[in-house]
Amino acid sequence: MAQGTVKRASAGGLRRRKLLTAWLFMVPLLAINVLVILGPSLATIYYSFTDWSGIGPAEFVGFENYTDLLADGDFWVAMWHNVVWTFLFLTVPIVMGLLGAILLSQIKRFQMIFRVAYFIPYVVASVVNAAIWQNILDPSRGIGSALGSIGIPFLEGVSFFGSETLALPSVAFVNIWAWWGFIVLLFLTALQSVDHDLYEAARMDGAGRWQQFLNVTLPGIRPTFVFVVLLTIINSLLVFDYVYIITRGGPAGASEVVGTLMWKQAFERFEAGYAAAMGLGLSFVSGIIVVIFVFLRRRGWEV
Repeated sequence: MAQGTVKRASAGGLRRRKLLTAWLFMVPLLAINVLVILGPSLATIYYSFTDWSGIGPAEFVGFENYTDLLADGDFWVAMWHNVVWTFLFLTVPIVMGLLGAILLSQIKRFQMIFRVAYFIPYVVASVVNAAIWQNILDPSRGIGSALGSIGIPFLEGVSFFGSETLALPSVAFVNIWAWWGFIVLLFLTALQSVDHDLYEAARMDGAGRWQQFLNVTLPGIRPTFVFVVLLTIINSLLVFDYVYIITRGGPAGASEVVGTLMWKQAFERFEAGYAAAMGLGLSFVSGIIVVIFVFLRRRGWEV
């Protein structure tokens, strides 16, 4: 009995030491998270209830920022642009990425070269990508002018980033060009994990390529597909860099998204408290989407 008691005590002490060691390794990470995530998050919540310029003391105003936000036409226009952006990114790059991954999976030689080529735009800085496409789509010296000089004038003089109709889809096109290679690699990795015996069984049952895609490929990559959809929606709601770099939300607010409008409120109009409320409103929408995703996972939709 005594020996058993000693062994249990020793095992309990070992477990406590392991737990303590684990927590000691976690402390630096937890401290960093408190400093750079929890602290600023709590500060944002507080300032969203204040009239604050970003400098000096803040005056508590309760829910005034939120009531103003609900009546702010500029905010709802910007939010609609985020919705349009989300729709574009849920269709074009996902379809292109899935098609590119399927085609790339058929290539046995030099596949790594194609992977790198597709991935390069994603790792290049947004400023560089934006500058490249601003020059390519420049109305006076870009691709339209070059085509016009050889007798193909349909793009000559077209101001892609200066048109109220074309500004938003043109900026989205530039971002899609940088984004879709990342989607290709995600889908390609998922495709390589699908059991090839399932394709053989489907072919033996007389299934064509389209039926194999619907009944074997899509179910096999469903977890990755759901992840890509979630990532795309959240990134689309938080979009800022390409819009700000290329158009700054113009012309006349035609490409304004919530991110750029929030920046203007905080740093140009010095209404940081109102910008904080705007940011929390956007976070609330993102939170709803994450909750839906978690619910679908618990229902087993992605497996």
